[in-house]
Amino acid sequence: MPMRKEESTQPIYEQVDAIYRSESRRLFATLIRLLGDFDLAEEAVQTAFAAALEQWPREGVPANPRAWLVSTGKFKAIDALRRRARLNSSIMESMDIGPTAQLEASPDPLETDQPEIEDDRLRLIFTCCHPALPPEAQVALTLREVCGLTTEEIARAFLMSAPTIAQRIVRAKTKIRETPIPYEVPTQQQMPERLGAVLQVIYLVFNEGYSAAAGAEVTRAELTGEAIRLGRLLAELQPEAEVMSSEVMGLLALMLLQESRRAARTSPAGELILLENQDRALWNREQIAEGLALVEKALGLAKNTRRFGSYTLQAAIAAVHAEAGSAAATDWRQIVALYDQLVRIQRSPVVHLNRAVAIAMRDGPEAGLAHIEAVLEQGGLANYYLAHSARADMYRRLGRTAEARAAYEKALALTQQEPERQFLQERIRQLK
Repeated sequence: MPMRKEESTQPIYEQVDAIYRSESRRLFATLIRLLGDFDLAEEAVQTAFAAALEQWPREGVPANPRAWLVSTGKFKAIDALRRRARLNSSIMESMDIGPTAQLEASPDPLETDQPEIEDDRLRLIFTCCHPALPPEAQVALTLREVCGLTTEEIARAFLMSAPTIAQRIVRAKTKIRETPIPYEVPTQQQMPERLGAVLQVIYLVFNEGYSAAAGAEVTRAELTGEAIRLGRLLAELQPEAEVMSSEVMGLLALMLLQESRRAARTSPAGELILLENQDRALWNREQIAEGLALVEKALGLAKNTRRFGSYTLQAAIAAVHAEAGSAAATDWRQIVALYDQLVRIQRSPVVHLNRAVAIAMRDGPEAGLAHIEAVLEQGGLANYYLAHSARADMYRRLGRTAEARAAYEKALALTQQEPERQFLQERIRQLK
């Protein structure tokens, strides 16, 4: 494979780190296709990057770093299997990867069709979301293996302990290996029953990037970008005649419309800026235009089938925000009407909370507070900081300072994201 001396003054280890952050999960998915095993592929990824750190400073960065890493990881994995096979002659037969000779004869990644390479992560996400796996395991496994989130990050996202999440992941991988579950995109006949879990996982990935569970950054652009890329791949597989196509388009539209606001969500100092105070000139108009076109298409398909899905309705809500020139010009009556439809098909306490906030914007803080209190009384959002923050905001707008402070402090105790902590601390200081 041709090598090139890197002209950049950037140190090699920084280049390797950048490639690892942008490409490691794609490499992992491709190596699963080539090797047929989660753990072997993960080991191959680490081995390939270790080889890069050793060889690239001497030989230069390859012309195609990704293909170099795939080839290196694959053949080093084969060598490792050979060594193990000398100790146990049955190991190759026990792995669902075929004989070593077949692996050696497989095409070089540079010669592999690009569409197949691009579909590798889609194959992986459908494998992780196979109906033979429990729904909670599907989500945890996909976030870990497809997106590379740590067990601790997944646990925080689900308000669960890390050992519980780790156990789910281990059991799911064992199930895939022992069943075995095929590494493939389902047929069009299988697609409807398989698509719901995949859409849920893609949106959870997007949400982790759009509002990171913890840390100094509000967003993680690599995750939102990856979720949108997966949404595009999924949309390309869906014929327009399929009932679920509207939800695929709806999810992609929703992600694009939300992502369009990313540049306006924080100040240059990293401070959180609420939707009503954002500079809408910073919103990405190209993403908004694409999102609005997809919403219109998704609503048309849903109307034809008389089945409006939750992602399509959420995208329609985001579209109303995107079309408003300012917070004051937002059509809150339309947003509440859309939430009324959404709560009929998705009885989530978070959806009810968002509807309550929309009602507050339409009818005033007292009406909104009554609905927020009703949601909190159900108990499902007791540890959800945004519920307490929303209640605090209603109290603040009503001039009930002591109650607002107590609610803000409750929200502060429940959030781990630094910009949100700073925002809540500033709200408390303003009350004093």
